[in-house]
Amino acid sequence: MDQEEPICEVVVTGPRTSQMQRMVETLLGERLVACGQRTDWLQSTYQWAGAVEHQPEERVRFHTRASLVPAIVARVDELHPYDVPCVIALPVAAANPAYHRWVLAETAPGPV
Repeated sequence: MDQEEPICEVVVTGPRTSQMQRMVETLLGERLVACGQRTDWLQSTYQWAGAVEHQPEERVRFHTRASLVPAIVARVDELHPYDVPCVIALPVAAANPAYHRWVLAETAPGPV
């Protein structure tokens, strides 16, 4: 792969509600992400406030520029209904060069 800006996958989990679709559309409209892929259902089990919680959730995978991750984390914090949303970024080690260029073309240039 050439020396183009790196891309990554940002994973966000949350409730199975229309709020998640609105978050996807907001991030797309703001050109923070090139696409969002929603997974219909998963079961999350975690510790919260001293108790074990079991919640049905969905997962959204966003493809974006690595440099936009801090802006995405901040925006998800504003849009997400949870106090502490799961937002993690995974580097893309390799990608179809045409897809890589498309992600860059569909997202705003990141901070310098």
